[in-house]
Amino acid sequence: MRVVFLGTSGSAPTKARNLPAVALEHEGEVLLFDCGEGTQRQAMHHSVNISKISAIFLTHAHGDHIIGIAGLIRTLALNKRTGLLKIYIPEGQEGAVRSLIEFDNALIGYPIQVITIKGGVVHKGDDYTVSAFRVNHTIKCYGFAFAENDKLHFMKQKADALGIRGKMYSELTRKGHAVVNGRRVSLASVTTKERGRKVVYATDTKPCKATKDAAEGANLLIHEATYSERYREQAVERGHATALQVAKMAKAAKVNMLALTHISARYRDPKELLDEARSVFKNTRIAEDGMRIEL
Repeated sequence: MRVVFLGTSGSAPTKARNLPAVALEHEGEVLLFDCGEGTQRQAMHHSVNISKISAIFLTHAHGDHIIGIAGLIRTLALNKRTGLLKIYIPEGQEGAVRSLIEFDNALIGYPIQVITIKGGVVHKGDDYTVSAFRVNHTIKCYGFAFAENDKLHFMKQKADALGIRGKMYSELTRKGHAVVNGRRVSLASVTTKERGRKVVYATDTKPCKATKDAAEGANLLIHEATYSERYREQAVERGHATALQVAKMAKAAKVNMLALTHISARYRDPKELLDEARSVFKNTRIAEDGMRIEL
């Protein structure tokens, strides 16, 4: 599983940074979080297979987060896509997405489902869920938490010693117990649990409890850091966060790694943001376009 940053700028692109978009590659599937202008080309440039995108999760309907939808879905049509594409967006903002799909009457030869979200689990894969949580911006906005299901691993040596064979394994998994040689054996007694990986994405937003709760124990928290503390007043006014605020939240949530994104164009060199965050949370990185994080 890997995360690929396709766009890491704030409201305006720069020479080095495109508009917001993050791809999560998992077991041959791509989940896309936000879709700023030019996302499809960024995906090609950074070797993300757009044909594998199964779902797009839009935090909110501000233009810098959604305009890339128009080009992406048309390119997928030209590439003869046939599979369903799901697009998630906050309830009440779905008209913006439909406008981007329909504005030029393009021939889209595959189904697109626009799904409104209110929070909670919004999407399920074979072995994961994506949940939405309300954040604090100037309009209705959601963050997203990708969470793999926990995995069970059989302790083979112990299972062999108890006489567990063949179909007994599936019975244990299905029922939670099985009778082996006249003895009741529980699933928990012959397995260990591997905690599923979790990635949390939050932008645009002030720091808020909902994000901290969603990020608890995450392998990776991707969070906007539009401003440094020097511009904290602007951050408050515009519904954004400072690097220091985000680092404090990451520390409180006990995340493993923090990646700061949605960087204001004023920071040609984001060292100020990085230093500010690392003063509180050492395992912080500034996201750059094309950066890949393996999990």
